[in-house]
Amino acid sequence: MRIDERIQQHYSELGPQEQKAADTLLDRLGDLAVYNAAELAQLSGVSKATMSRLFRRLGFADFSEVKEHTRSLRTSGVPLARQEGDGRLPLHLAQEQQNLDRLFDTLGDDRLLKVAQQLAEARNVLLIGFRNSFPVALHLRQQLLQCRSSVNLAPQPGQSVGEELAGLDGNDVVVLLGFRRRPDRFHHVLRAATATGASTILIGDPSARWLSADASLWIECPVEGSAAFDSYASAMSLMSVLANGVLAAKGRSGRDRVLEITGVFDSLEEIERR
Repeated sequence: MRIDERIQQHYSELGPQEQKAADTLLDRLGDLAVYNAAELAQLSGVSKATMSRLFRRLGFADFSEVKEHTRSLRTSGVPLARQEGDGRLPLHLAQEQQNLDRLFDTLGDDRLLKVAQQLAEARNVLLIGFRNSFPVALHLRQQLLQCRSSVNLAPQPGQSVGEELAGLDGNDVVVLLGFRRRPDRFHHVLRAATATGASTILIGDPSARWLSADASLWIECPVEGSAAFDSYASAMSLMSVLANGVLAAKGRSGRDRVLEITGVFDSLEEIERR
């Protein structure tokens, strides 16, 4: 059980001092790495013995186990509360820059060219993204459709993935966006996509690295945030880089499609012109 679930389960059984300590833990789950047990007890207004007793009531041997537990939760993408203070924007900016640096240090021009050519030359491109990966996949589809046709997105609202995979073969490419807190059966979808014979490109944060052996190509894209929630700035930057690479790889046909779509926009008066 997660620590917050353990606290909820035992809260009514705790004494007043232990409840104060538990409240402090819940308020600072995302900040525990910067405290020791004595400092946490002082913040709670309780004794160190009370804090240690609470840890044991919750099933932890000591504060080190609590820290390791919350660290594993954060790594899996669970948003943990933090007491935010001064310097939030500089910390956010520093984390965003670190994510971008890590992404593009591993991507490189050669790998980017390979991915862009695959996406440009494929008969069909299928983008798969669940939960928080879905808007990233949706954005990539919107960008790719500017310069090539036959770009599909799954799952559609209320639909499943199976019918989208049926009929794909070695002429097609499936891009799977697998950022953390994925559905439990995500790896089955990846294996099913690979079984079609299509090339599979897996894009995800480090928690998806264990899945990369089942993909034709793996791109690691960190989404670590400076506070409770993940940030997708690096993911969206990668989508832009990939779309630009596909447009360049398509050459004349890509540029012609951009002009054609722009003309349709004008005829339908869909896009503001000023």
